[in-house]
Order: sequence, then structure tokens, then C-alpha cells
Amino acid sequence: MACRPPDSGSYTVVIIPLRTSLCSLDALRFFLWVKRLRDLEKEKDALCSGLEILEKARLWYLQRLKENRVRQDNTERSSGVGTCQEGAAEAWSCLLRSRIQRVNGSLGSVMSEPSVSSSCTSLPDTVADSNLRWHNTVLTQEVSDKNRQIFMLELEKDALVEQLNELQAH
Repeated sequence: MACRPPDSGSYTVVIIPLRTSLCSLDALRFFLWVKRLRDLEKEKDALCSGLEILEKARLWYLQRLKENRVRQDNTERSSGVGTCQEGAAEAWSCLLRSRIQRVNGSLGSVMSEPSVSSSCTSLPDTVADSNLRWHNTVLTQEVSDKNRQIFMLELEKDALVEQLNELQAH
């Protein structure tokens, strides 16, 4: 990893005596300068932590891609007859796909947001945007859950129709 953040909460305090009063303009400038340095250090730590998470996520994505290729190859070789276990796997795949798309969207929005120094949006706009994103996430999850339920009900219906056909054949 390119950068290692220090243990959380371990920041150095520097006390530098000033030749002027604590209420002077120089003291205020110095305080604001130190505060800005501290904020930049915290931002660096958050970015380094994010890099570590992104590296783990990259490895996870690569592993899922390999597993996906194997499943795709197995599906191409199979006769095409689905089992209940495959139906559950499809429901899980749908849920996983939904979550991955949500994560990808979140990362994309973080990277596409203008930097704070170049454009300051108002806090109410930011809160409203955040609320809309949250509601969208909740609705996406609900749709995913309903799709999974519909899929499971369709599997159950197919099994019942098959049983009915067997009973009618006897």
C-alpha cells in the first residue's frame, strides 16, 4: 500500500509560543493554519483508508469475475434444465448485482462531485441530494427484494404445475 495511516486518533500536538497576544491577528492566522494542517492530515488518512478498501474491493471483484466465468461455462455445458437450487442462486445473483450497482454508483458519484474548493454547493442542496440518493437506494433494494420474491413464487408455481401434470398423467 502506498500510504499507511497512523492509528486512529494519534495526531501530534505542536505548541509554539507566540511573541504576541493570543488575541492578535498573527495568533488567529497561526491557529487557522494549524487547524487546516490537521484537517488535511485527517483527509489524507481517510483517503489512505479508502485506498486500502478499494484494493480489497478490486481483489474481491476479480474473484467474483472468475467465479462468474466458471458458472457461465458450466451453464453453457448444462442441459438448460433449472433446479430449485439454481433458482435460489439466481435470486442471490440478482441481489448481489443490485448491491454492486449501488456501490459502483456511490463510487461514481464521489468521483464526479466537484471539489469543495472549486464549487461550494449550499448545505440544503447537498442534504436534499443525499436524501434523494438514500430514497433511491431504499427503493432499489425494495424492488430487488420484490423481484426475488416473484422469482421464488414462479419457481414454486412451476414445481406445482409439474406435480399437477404428473398427477393428471397417472
